[in-house]
Amino acid sequence: MTDGKHEVLVIGGGVAGLVLALEVADHRRVTLLRPASDDQGASRWAQGGIAAVLSPQDDIEAHVADTLVAGDGLCDEQAVRFTVEQGPSAIEWLLSLGVPFTPDSSTDTGYPYHLTREGGHGARRIIHADDATGRAVVETLRQHVEAHPNIRKYGELDAIGLIGDSEGHCRGARCLDAGGRLHELLAEDTVLATGGASGLYRHTTSPQPASGEGMTMAAELGAELMNLEFQQFHPTCLYDPEGPAFLVSEAVRGEGGLLINAAGERFMPALDPRAELAPRDIVARAIDAEMQRTGIDHVFLDIRHLGETAIRQHFPTIHAHCASRGLDIVHQPIPVVPAAHYSCGGIATDLGGTTTVPRLHAIGEVACTGLHGANRMASNSLLECLVYARSCARRLHTAGTLPIAELTPALWGNQKVSLDSIEEIRETMRQLMSARMAIVRTDQGLDEAARGLAQLHNRLASQVKSAAPSVPLTNLWHALRLARLSVNCARARRESRGLHFNPDCPIHGDENPHPSRIRLQALEEM
Repeated sequence: MTDGKHEVLVIGGGVAGLVLALEVADHRRVTLLRPASDDQGASRWAQGGIAAVLSPQDDIEAHVADTLVAGDGLCDEQAVRFTVEQGPSAIEWLLSLGVPFTPDSSTDTGYPYHLTREGGHGARRIIHADDATGRAVVETLRQHVEAHPNIRKYGELDAIGLIGDSEGHCRGARCLDAGGRLHELLAEDTVLATGGASGLYRHTTSPQPASGEGMTMAAELGAELMNLEFQQFHPTCLYDPEGPAFLVSEAVRGEGGLLINAAGERFMPALDPRAELAPRDIVARAIDAEMQRTGIDHVFLDIRHLGETAIRQHFPTIHAHCASRGLDIVHQPIPVVPAAHYSCGGIATDLGGTTTVPRLHAIGEVACTGLHGANRMASNSLLECLVYARSCARRLHTAGTLPIAELTPALWGNQKVSLDSIEEIRETMRQLMSARMAIVRTDQGLDEAARGLAQLHNRLASQVKSAAPSVPLTNLWHALRLARLSVNCARARRESRGLHFNPDCPIHGDENPHPSRIRLQALEEM
C-alpha cells in the first residue's frame, strides 16, 4: 500500500528527530514516524545533561580541547569546532521552548542555571534538568510537535527498510503496521534518527535500545558506515540482574561520587590522575579490570559522603529508582557495572547530516559526524543531536528536484518465521558480542565472534529469502549484519585506541590514525 507522497519523512522521535521536525515544519510539511518504543529509547533516559560553553569561566577552545583529548586522536576537528560553537545557541533555543533546566541561585558561575561537571570536562559546562534531562527535553519538544499543524505523526508504523530508485536516491521508507500490512511512504527527503546499536549487547543502559537498524537500512542503499568498532560502555549502570536497565549518571561522579571495590577501597586514583573523572573508556576498563581481579560481578559507586540533602537535591530520579529496588543510596553504596551505552560510529555524514546516498540524511546517534572520534565525551551526545538536527533542518528548508526514476521493489516471501527462533538467534548474537566484542577484545575472541556471527547470518539468510516481512525478523536481520560489520572493523584496526582496546595490538600503533569506513558489500567478501 502506497500512503501518498511526503515532503520530509523523519524516522525516529528522540531528541534529534523531534528537533528536526520542529525546525523544518515552518518551511515544509513533515511526516514523523515515532513509534511508542521511542519513549523507552536513549533520549528519554539521558540523565546527565547537555555540554555547552555557558559560564563566563569557560570558553570554546577549552571545550574543543577536552573533546579532542577524549576522542583519542580520531575526532574530526572541524566537526568538533562546529558542534561546540553552535552549542550556546542550541541551549538558548531549548530555553525559549520552555525546557525546565535546573536553576542556580549562587554566583559561582555567573550563569542562572546549574552547571555540573562530568568525566573528561575541565570545567562545569553541563546544563541539566535535575537528573532527568532527556525526559525533560523530550517532553517539552513533544508538546511543541503535537501543537504544530505542519507535522503529521505516525505512531502505529515501524520502518523496516528504505526505498531506493534506479538513480541511487532514497525515496522514502517501507513500514509495517500492527497487523503486518506493508505501507510505502514515498518522500522527497528522508531523515534517519533511529538511534545507535547498544542493543547488540546483552546489558545496556536503555530499556529498549536500538540495535543499529537504521544504520543497516542506510547501508542497504549504499551509504557508507564509519567507526563501528567504537562502542561506548557506560561505566556505571545499576547492577540489578532482576530488574530493567537503569543508568546511573556520569554526573554522580562529577559531583563527587567515588568508585570502590567490595573491600571499600578506591581503585581509580592509582590508575589515572583524573581518578573518577577520567574519560569513560578509561573508567569502564578500570571497573572491568577490578571485577576480573577480585572475581566479583560489580563494583560500587559511593555518594554517602555527600549527605542526604545533596543526594535528594541533585539526584532525585536516581534516589527514587534505587529506593524502588530496595536500595537506600543515602546509606548504601550503589552497585554498578559497565553496560553498552552509546555508538560512536554510524552512518557517515557531513556537517549538515547529509549521507553518501542522495536525499537520505542521518542525525543523532545513528550518524557518525566525526565529533566523538574513538570515544564520546560525557554529555556531548545530546549536544550533537541538537546541533546537527538544526543544521540538517536548515538544509531541508528548500526542496530540491527529484529525477524521474524507477523504484526498487521489495523482495519478500510469505513464509512465517517463529518468534522463538528469532529470539534465540538474537540472544546468541548478543552473547557473542558481549563476550568477544565488548570493553576488552582480543584477536582470538574477535575471530570467534566473526565465525559465530557468520553461522548465525547464514542460518537467518536462508529464512529471510522466503519469509513474510515482520518487525522482529527485519530488526534482527539488520542487527546481525551490523554486528558482523562491527567485528570486521575491530579486526581491521591493528591498534588499541579509545573504546577499541585489544591487548594483542599496540596502544596508538597508527601514528596517523584514520576513521574506519565500511559498506554493506563487505559482507560478501567475508
